[in-house]
Amino acid sequence: MATAKKLTENHLTCVICTEVFTDPATLQCHHTFCKSCLLKYTYTQPEAVQAKSIPCPSCRQQTNVTNPDRPVEEWVSQLKPSHVMQGLMDDFGPGTKAVEEHVCGVCTKQGKTTPATSWCSVCDVVYCEGCLQLHNMMPGLCDHEVAHLSDHTKTKVKRRFMCQVHRDKPIELFCKDCKQAICTICCSIKHRACKDVDTIESMTPLVKEQLTKKIEKLGINIAAANNIITQRKSTIQDVKSNSQTLKDQVMKARETVMRAILRKEKQLLGDIDKATDEQLSELQADIKSQEIELQMYQQQYEFTANAVTSNCEMDMYAVYDSVGEKSPDNRDTDNRPAARSVVFTHDLDKLSKAVDELQLGEVQVVHDVSDPVSFPVLHHTIDCKEDGDGKDPLVRDVTVLTVDGIKVVVVADYNNNRLKTYYTSNFKSFHNQLLLSSDPWQIAKLCESQIAVSVPDSKEIVIVNVTPGPVLLSTIKTSKDYYALACLSPSQLAAGTDGQSHFVDILDMTGRRLRSINTGVIRSPDFIHVTRKNNLIVSEGDVKSLVCVTSEGDAVFTYTPTGDRALTWPLGITTTSTGDILLVDYHSHKVIQLTELG
Repeated sequence: MATAKKLTENHLTCVICTEVFTDPATLQCHHTFCKSCLLKYTYTQPEAVQAKSIPCPSCRQQTNVTNPDRPVEEWVSQLKPSHVMQGLMDDFGPGTKAVEEHVCGVCTKQGKTTPATSWCSVCDVVYCEGCLQLHNMMPGLCDHEVAHLSDHTKTKVKRRFMCQVHRDKPIELFCKDCKQAICTICCSIKHRACKDVDTIESMTPLVKEQLTKKIEKLGINIAAANNIITQRKSTIQDVKSNSQTLKDQVMKARETVMRAILRKEKQLLGDIDKATDEQLSELQADIKSQEIELQMYQQQYEFTANAVTSNCEMDMYAVYDSVGEKSPDNRDTDNRPAARSVVFTHDLDKLSKAVDELQLGEVQVVHDVSDPVSFPVLHHTIDCKEDGDGKDPLVRDVTVLTVDGIKVVVVADYNNNRLKTYYTSNFKSFHNQLLLSSDPWQIAKLCESQIAVSVPDSKEIVIVNVTPGPVLLSTIKTSKDYYALACLSPSQLAAGTDGQSHFVDILDMTGRRLRSINTGVIRSPDFIHVTRKNNLIVSEGDVKSLVCVTSEGDAVFTYTPTGDRALTWPLGITTTSTGDILLVDYHSHKVIQLTELG
């Protein structure tokens, strides 16, 4: 019952009404919805109705209808659930509780709970002994296949594949034109004009094979999606950490500016103190001088006054002789210079503008190395020399994978016939290696945990799983010695040989050549890279050009710079997340960045 509940909640629930499917319908994209919900949604999409198609509410893919001239209601009503979905609905959907609990389905309708003993695979109903007898007495039901329920296993026998339109007729044919499993009546009525109808027995192995391949592809897609989710979660942590680092840098810049402002403030306050002290010193000196003069004037005043009031002519004339004709120094204090003032002059508007224009820094979003004016920064260096190496390592190619959240560097060591991996886990560094039959050349990433490596001297392409250590999965024998290698799709590889044929071969995963693509001036590619638009970029050391072609062989561009920018020995190629091309020019010690169109 727990399994049924889990299936009902996770797989048998319509995403529109969030209820268990009622009359489900499956679209061409394999998404299933209630017919009533799908009909209501279709009416909200006038563009799809005008285009005579049914839009998927989940992925927006359009499903073509068989009778576009009929009303929209008939478009939806003609949709059927997939066989897998119908099987799940029959086994675990509404109305199956009686089957699961082995209670007679007929008695349940009458409000009884009679234990069931048998199950009809055609009616898909369990019966008690009494109801089974009535079932077997019916002329149209007596030939149905009936199985006894086991009290020990409590499982149903394999369901008969019955027609959904003519429910008493088994599915015996398959219409290849309509891609439908049908009964003989359907074939004679609805598929008379169809040209290719085969037996269900003949089609079942082919259908199973296609579904198996579909499962494999879905498995690869699931693994890739999980890897992307893991990467994105790791990136989220990096973004949050980077955000805090940037905030710290902004606050540090602000503190630097504040320290400069405080220095300016301290300097101005010091200037005010200095000017004030000088002004006070001058005023104090002037007061001292005035006090001395005042004392002298007071003495003269008293001496003269005593002479005048003494009635002694001798004293009076003695004072008069000492003073002579001079009169007292009557100072005009109004004409004396005023004391100096300390003033602070500033322009508030100019200051406000300067603060507004103050640049603490600039925040930019940079994708990979997409900023043409940025400079490369060395983050880490890996020494590929390992114990057991007979020669100095020659790193022919390198790639980076993310396996279970761990970044793994994979290196092709040409001189030592080895594939080496390097990674860090729990703050410890690890390295592993895989011995190959001959010299590895180029690494092609198939997914985040799987690579293909060209081994030209052995005429092999090896498939390696990175766990994060390298594990050999399989070896593809090839008819040519392929050097350059890239992944064109999950089922196709692009490989270049040393035969000077000006072609890149497209291979399937068994090594069989599907077609060849002309690479123009590139005679025998040393390296191949597949862009996000599925174009091929090829390089060759002794050809001073970089060539880009489509996967069908149409030319996109040929990059052949001249003069000081001429290529010297172009080798490794890759692209950034923005589509820019990075090319290693070996002899000039440069990595050249090009736009997506060269």
